[in-house]
Amino acid sequence: RTGRAELDEHAEGVNMSEFLVELDPNSPRSREEQLNEIRSAMESIPGIVTAVEQPIAHLISHMLSGVKAQVGIKIYGDDLDLLRQKAEAVKAEMQTVPGVTDLLIEPQVIIPQLRIEMNRAALTQYGLSAEEVNNYVQTAMNGAVVSEVLDGMRTFDLVVRMKDEYREDIGGLKRLAIHLPEGGTVPLGSIANIYESGGPNAVNRENVRRRVVIQCNVKDRGVVDVVRDIQKALKPIVASLPPGYYPTYEGQFQSQQSASQMIAILFVVALLGVFFVLYTLFRSINLALQVMAVLPMAFIGSVAALVWTGQTVTIAAMVGFISLAGIASRNGVLLLQHYLHLVEFEGESFTKSMIVRAGLERLAPVLMTAL
Repeated sequence: RTGRAELDEHAEGVNMSEFLVELDPNSPRSREEQLNEIRSAMESIPGIVTAVEQPIAHLISHMLSGVKAQVGIKIYGDDLDLLRQKAEAVKAEMQTVPGVTDLLIEPQVIIPQLRIEMNRAALTQYGLSAEEVNNYVQTAMNGAVVSEVLDGMRTFDLVVRMKDEYREDIGGLKRLAIHLPEGGTVPLGSIANIYESGGPNAVNRENVRRRVVIQCNVKDRGVVDVVRDIQKALKPIVASLPPGYYPTYEGQFQSQQSASQMIAILFVVALLGVFFVLYTLFRSINLALQVMAVLPMAFIGSVAALVWTGQTVTIAAMVGFISLAGIASRNGVLLLQHYLHLVEFEGESFTKSMIVRAGLERLAPVLMTAL
């Protein structure tokens, strides 16, 4: 698919193409191995920049920051040449950070342009305004709709403009006659400087500032960890930015960072709520703290499982920690209630034999509910 419609939520120009590839689930190679081979194959094609990621991840990243990658670094400023220079320096530093992949700077090329710069003094001398001349030149170069032509049930706009050979000839454009308010004409070359030049194919702005984007995806590491390493690596470059130039770090990591902070706050609130519920149940701070004392041991096991499987602490892992805390608390309540039942109704006392007996009697129920 090449380009997207202007009214699409993720509008793209025809210079952007997307390929949806379905990986073979029965392939002997892992998903990462297949993606790495695709990246290597695309890197050998000159004149293009590529990013390989899941389609939904692309859309989520674009909705979060306007960048189709997990991490997007935007540098804001006024001078496009300086922005491109700093972007190249940032890219060189990011290449040294482990876990960074699909690294690229948003495409921007220099294209030939025809520039018409008004001579304000000459405009004043002839009694013209820049708006009048601009409208005249726009009509001559781009055309203006003056009427409609009917062909059966269809209508076509009737556009008036100069012939192609005159629009592409600087000499002919300089001789373009501009009508004066008091009568008569003056050639465009007498009131404007017309010359061929070059300029960027697109100037992207955000928050009323020019900006350039350096984007990348992350593999084999956590997004937040990679961004922290990138921020450390880019400190000298950020410090060298002139006044008025500044970077922002956006993308999925920004959403993940805010979600992590929110989860941490809610987790503390949940622990306090669990403590009050346990105190209401047992009417004892000692017993409530005994139930909650199993949580650190449960977290140690979960962290060990992450290390053993080579995973990182992600939002999904943090949600798993919260679920684990609930399961561990529930098992502690079941075991402690059985202790109290044996002491109160079966004549047992708080001895080692009673603890062993209660543990054996509640082992099967606890394992069934936990697994």
